[in-house]
Amino acid sequence: MSLHYQIIPVTPFEQNCSVLWCAQSKEAAVVDPGGDMERILKVVVDNDLTLTQILMTHAHIDHAGATADLAELKKIPIVGPHREDDFWIQMLPQQSQMFGFPAARKFSPDRWLEHGDEVHIGKCSMKVLHCPGHTPGHVVFFAPDSRLAIVGDVLFQGSIGRTDFPMGDHATLLQSIRQHLWPLGDDVAFIPGHGPMSTIGQEIKTNPFVAGYG
Repeated sequence: MSLHYQIIPVTPFEQNCSVLWCAQSKEAAVVDPGGDMERILKVVVDNDLTLTQILMTHAHIDHAGATADLAELKKIPIVGPHREDDFWIQMLPQQSQMFGFPAARKFSPDRWLEHGDEVHIGKCSMKVLHCPGHTPGHVVFFAPDSRLAIVGDVLFQGSIGRTDFPMGDHATLLQSIRQHLWPLGDDVAFIPGHGPMSTIGQEIKTNPFVAGYG
């Protein structure tokens, strides 16, 4: 089944929020609504979509700041991240103050995700990969049929996620990339949490931060 997407850079950190939708059913999910909720909802309206859920890769403020408000406004469930990121969710009010973001509220996901789980957007399915390192509860969403991954802040074009935040770990992040992202296939395109899209194959060949980890 065909999975469509539109990337919406949100917040002063230019975080890549994504709206994903099933072309057949027009059911949609928002991944990582960090802020600028009106811009996210405009994409939903402009494409005549039915928003059914919020998917979370992790709970840093630029990815999670508008999650509680959007879930409440649209009466939709919050899915993810992994339970190990709950302490970041509890710290959202402090995170918003620390980085000068609009006030953000804590939330309780309707479903915590585990490695190997699946999520469904209309008739499209995505596999869940637990990829800790940037945060302990970070997950990646992979759509095998569309050869598309949403990797949050695990991997970027030419770089990798920071590991200097609480509970971050550089060696763990490299292990997550090597064990869970590289095997997806060179042809897989990915939407990172910041910056332009790339492919797994391109990063294996050229990303200096994971040299030798192909």
